[in-house]
Amino acid sequence: MNDIVKVVPYDSEWPYLFAEEAKLLQRALRDNCIAIHHIGSTAVPELSAKPIIDILAVVRDILQVDQATTALEHLGYKALGEYGIPFRRFFQKAPLCRTHHLHVFEQDNPEIERHLKFRDWMRAHAKDRDGYGKLKAELALKFPYDRMNYCMGKEAFIVDIDTKTGFNGLAFVVALKDREWEAVRHFCQKYFFDRVSLNDPYTWTFKHNQHVHFVLYKGTKIVGYTHIQLWPEQRAALRIIVIDVPYRNQDMGSELLKLCERWLLQQNIKKLLVQSSPEAYPFYCNNNYIKMPFDDPDDYESDPRDIEVGKNLK
Repeated sequence: MNDIVKVVPYDSEWPYLFAEEAKLLQRALRDNCIAIHHIGSTAVPELSAKPIIDILAVVRDILQVDQATTALEHLGYKALGEYGIPFRRFFQKAPLCRTHHLHVFEQDNPEIERHLKFRDWMRAHAKDRDGYGKLKAELALKFPYDRMNYCMGKEAFIVDIDTKTGFNGLAFVVALKDREWEAVRHFCQKYFFDRVSLNDPYTWTFKHNQHVHFVLYKGTKIVGYTHIQLWPEQRAALRIIVIDVPYRNQDMGSELLKLCERWLLQQNIKKLLVQSSPEAYPFYCNNNYIKMPFDDPDDYESDPRDIEVGKNLK
């Protein structure tokens, strides 16, 4: 199994390898596929890279991609689900040696624009391209058997380039990176537990498989956070949802709530329940929540002022 992080000089064969693979992928994804793009470092001439071809496929309906899994497996791909990015499907070809990565997004997903802007910027700016190649080579030497730290070491550079490109779309992701967890802790403490002079007693949920923590990006800035608990019987509880103060009154709260609802529905969750404060109650009413029993299976103590509301997801 090839676990070694190895960065090699640019190979002029990479665009041809992409083009040949794109033909196969178009046939496997059929009419659902709108476009296929070569992304990542192998798509940038003269940029050193790990010899893995990154491919972005744009589809009309992300759920139909699940029906194409068998066809993709016949091409040698292994399905890895969303892999940390909601509404994506991620596949590795030849997982033991990782020759290709396939990222599939539904049309209009902001991640498409972000990937393409990054690629195009690197193609057009030699100084940044060479700086990125140098950084990756240094990280590969430092972390030859540690892909996680190799990737984390690139994070600040990638954020800087995303800022330069002017990308300003909304991105909804599972908290995974260090700065995302820092933002989660900040939002929880500042907007909830500082009010009652407590240190956050629920950090244990950060590593619990029934608790999901999402952050919302506006461009490269983390502007919102939500914590969802998954329950039996196709139910879920919205434990926390918050938008940072400078970004309020821009409908981002409603956008974040809609993203949560859409993601839950794709996980076959049929009902989302909330214990709303009186102050937040109009927000939920404006988003079509109605009074509904919370029925917490864990029977946690709640604030007696809370209003129990919910929504049947469709």
